[in-house]
Order: sequence, then structure tokens, then C-alpha cells
Amino acid sequence: MLIHPRNVQAVARKEFYHIVRDYRSLYMAFALPLVLILLFGYALSLDVDNVKVVVVDHDRTSLSRDFAGRLDASAYFHLAAILPDDRTAAEWLDAGKATIAIVVPPRWTEDIRSNRDAPLQVLIDASDPNIGSISRGYIISFVERYNGRLLADFLDRQGIDGLRPPVEGRVRVWFNEELESRNFIVPGIIAVIIMIVGAMLTSLVIAREYENGTMETIRSLPLNAFEFLAGKAIPYFLIAMTDVLVALLMGQLLFGIVMKGSFWLMILASSLYLSVALGLGLFISIATKSQLVANQIALLASYLPALLLSNFVFPVENMPRMLQAVTYIVPATYYIDILNGLFLRNVGMGYLWPSYLVLLAMFGLSAAVAVVKMRREGL
Repeated sequence: MLIHPRNVQAVARKEFYHIVRDYRSLYMAFALPLVLILLFGYALSLDVDNVKVVVVDHDRTSLSRDFAGRLDASAYFHLAAILPDDRTAAEWLDAGKATIAIVVPPRWTEDIRSNRDAPLQVLIDASDPNIGSISRGYIISFVERYNGRLLADFLDRQGIDGLRPPVEGRVRVWFNEELESRNFIVPGIIAVIIMIVGAMLTSLVIAREYENGTMETIRSLPLNAFEFLAGKAIPYFLIAMTDVLVALLMGQLLFGIVMKGSFWLMILASSLYLSVALGLGLFISIATKSQLVANQIALLASYLPALLLSNFVFPVENMPRMLQAVTYIVPATYYIDILNGLFLRNVGMGYLWPSYLVLLAMFGLSAAVAVVKMRREGL
């Protein structure tokens, strides 16, 4: 198949002029990705901090007040109120004004100093299971540390040296030392942005030609299927790569997220992933011949899988086995694996080459299917 660069250039120029004249395409190409970066960067956070706690203190001693004060001083808790009774604490939980309610029973201090069991009642709002589970871990850890402090004070009063635990865990966090969820959310949103520009916008370009009645004219031109599709894809490729660079810049300036790995490996991965998205979008556009239908199918086939089934927000290992199998055919799964390797783990091609290879194979398959489908349409 002979390819004429001038034919590709002519089709690309025509598509570029259409994008410039159509404000909706410009909005989808530039404004929406910027809004997504800001929303996901600032609004979407999987971190659980400042858990609201209320305390019902039936003991009313210096030790119970010290417990509440240390709870409020913790970086993970915020003491919202000291409540008079259990019913009021239940009302705070029912209204969603607190996540944890702690009830200190009467004679709590007396039981501690008499070496008797001194239980606390801890009620946790687990309507959001993620927040409930993390809050449970926080409060258990806090109580264990408080027990250690009370034991150390007791031994000190008895003139006994503090007990040294036989096992000392020295924890060191790798890759995301700050434990900030935005460090992987902001890079991951690039995969969603590419799908919006690459698949959702290109899913309209061929369908628009059919709806406008210009497809018959295009068939009469000295164009082959590859030249036509390449010309249609080039403007969106350039727009999407511009969005990627803007996302990198915004991530660094607004959120302090600096890529640890190779910039050029990231560009290579983005180019492959974008090419897969473009091929998918063009195939959908050829197959449907309707902009409305193409947009809906592209939403279901590209944007939602990139958001939900790519290990971006929801861990794949927590999904049912059937959905885990589906994630293997989602291109964003491999692209996000590369982004995590480059942004967080600082690894190179020696570790990431399987994901690059899969994206390359997907690109070849999507491009071939789109060209074959276009040829069957008479081009």
C-alpha cells in the first residue's frame, strides 16, 4: 500500500480547521482535561485524616481528660465534642457529625490503678467501609500506644526500668514516602485524559462525515484507508500530547509531584497508549456512523474502563475474578502500571517492558482493525 504524505497532511489540515472552528471540540480537548486534573488533584483523596471523634466521659477524672486530650492532639483525630451521655453520642453518629464515639465508663481510672480490666466502648460509623476500616486501625493503634504509656508510667513509679519489647519493627516506606494518595491519583488521571481526547473525540470524526453526507465525496478522492485515518488522527494526537505535557506541568507546580523516572520513557508510553485510544475511537466511529451512538459507546468502551478497571482508583485484586480477567484487555491497566513505575518507583525499561509490549500489540491490533473496517466501507 503506497502512502502519500501530502494526502495525510491534507486530511490532517482539514480536521485541524474543524477543531478550531468547533468550540465544543476545543472544550473537550483542553478545558475538560484541565478541570479533571484540578478536581482529581484537590477533591479526590483516599487519605483519611482528622477523623471526627466525640467522647462521653462518665469517669470525669484527670486520667480520662488526659486520654481525650491526647486523642485530640493526634494528627489523625479531631475531638469534636465532649458529650454528656450515650444517647447524644448516638445522635452525633446518626447525623454523620462524628465518625467515632468513645464512651469512658465510670470508675475507669480506679480500675486501671487497681490493675483490673478497664474497657472502653468505641463506636465507629462504617457507612463508608474504607473510612470505617482505616478509622478502626487508627483508634486501635492509639489505644495500644496509650496502654504502653500507662505501663511505662507504672513501672517508673515502681522504680523498675522500662520493658524493652523483644521485637522492634523498623518501618521504612518506599516509593510514596508521604503516603499521599494524590501522588498516584494525579499521574493516573493522565490515562483518563488521553482516553477523553484520544477515543471519545475521535469516535465522532468519521461518524460526522457520514452524517454530513461528505463520505461519498471522500470515497471519490485519491485516498486510501490508512492515509485517511492517519490524517484524521494526527490533530488529536498532537492535542492529547499537549494535554499530557500540561498535566505534567500542573502536577509539578500545583501538587509538587515530580516524575522520578525517565521523561522520554513516559513520552513513549503516552504515545503508544494514545495510539491505542485513537485506533479504538476511529473504529467505533466507522462502525456506528452516528455521533450520538459513537459517543455513548466510546464512553462505555474507553473512559469508564480507564477510570474503573485499570487499578487507578479501585485495586484490581479486590475485584471479582471475572472483572479481574476483563482488566487484562483494558489498555489503561498497562499504561498506569508504567506511570506508577516512572513517577513513584523510578524503574526503567528493564521492569516495564512487558507493559510497553502489550500496548504496542494493542496499537497494532486497533490500527489494523480500523484500516480493514475503513476499506470495507469503500475507501
